[in-house]
Amino acid sequence: MKEKFDIIQSTCIPIEIDNNNTDNIIPARYLAFTTRDPKFYGEAFMHDLRYDANNQPIADFVMNKPEFSEAPRRGVHEIIVGGQNWGSGSSREHAAWAIAGYGVRVVISNSFADIHRNNLLNCFVLPVVVSRGFQLELFKSIAEDSNTLVTVDVPNQTVKNEKTGSVEHFEINAYKKYCLMNAYDDIDFLLANTDKIEAWEHRT
Repeated sequence: MKEKFDIIQSTCIPIEIDNNNTDNIIPARYLAFTTRDPKFYGEAFMHDLRYDANNQPIADFVMNKPEFSEAPRRGVHEIIVGGQNWGSGSSREHAAWAIAGYGVRVVISNSFADIHRNNLLNCFVLPVVVSRGFQLELFKSIAEDSNTLVTVDVPNQTVKNEKTGSVEHFEINAYKKYCLMNAYDDIDFLLANTDKIEAWEHRT
């Protein structure tokens, strides 16, 4: 969903799975569907780890635990703290659709697969790269208190663990930052600059 990014403060869902690949994020069978309904893909997010063969919730999977099972909404579970090498595997953009459709706005990890990272940005989900130490501290804080808040300040490109006060700076492409802060996709950006484009064309 297109929504302007500024400062996001939220509790987090800790998915402490290293090399959490795109087949985990959304199973391959969902690639056959042509719908772009966000709810459809959101319900498929991490489906085969969330549900057993009878489509019953797996109680000990983190997303089904009472403290993390509530659907994301403003200030609650808008952030995922993921394991190392988040989004490895195939390049399917459906994985980013699933995360966005679930309601997540930020994924924090110490490393992302490059294509998946770009797909997230295109789906208005911010991938935040932090140090391994900061990542582990976040997991520890959330394990001790599921109500731990994390603040992602997009204008200043910082992420803060409100429980410990630790802060890290993160990098983001300047163009993508501008688009996120203005809720622009690539077409929106071009339309917003129509006058400049037309003026340039008239000069050439």
